[in-house]
Amino acid sequence: MHADDQVGEGVPAELAAFLREAVDGRPVKIAPSVCEGCGGRVFFMLVNASGAERECSGCDSRAFIADSEEYWNEESWEDDEPGATGCPCGSEEFEAAVAFSLGTDGSVRWVTVGLRCIKDGFCGIYADWKIDYEPTDHLLAMV
Repeated sequence: MHADDQVGEGVPAELAAFLREAVDGRPVKIAPSVCEGCGGRVFFMLVNASGAERECSGCDSRAFIADSEEYWNEESWEDDEPGATGCPCGSEEFEAAVAFSLGTDGSVRWVTVGLRCIKDGFCGIYADWKIDYEPTDHLLAMV
């Protein structure tokens, strides 16, 4: 872990460690995905190269991760239409966390979505994309 890393409460330890290993050497803020509707932490996910959308398995509420909604349209997709995530074990339900890689000025530079299968604990990176604009503070709450 980097000395400046911040891991939010409720991020499974193995998922936090997996995310930390997957990102570059910059400090990260790792936050858990929590449904605003019911407080659930298990999701079905749709991902592509420029974003991710989650659907709560408890109440079916949907939410976009970070700035995904801005690019979640057929025009942006071209050859990269979103697809459902799946674990090698066949499960499609995951705990989710997001690692925000920070630049030297503290702004978000990369968004990395990590998932942990609730059936067998498999962890994987299912989407990540570069952020090339500022300000970026609003992204930290969009998990």
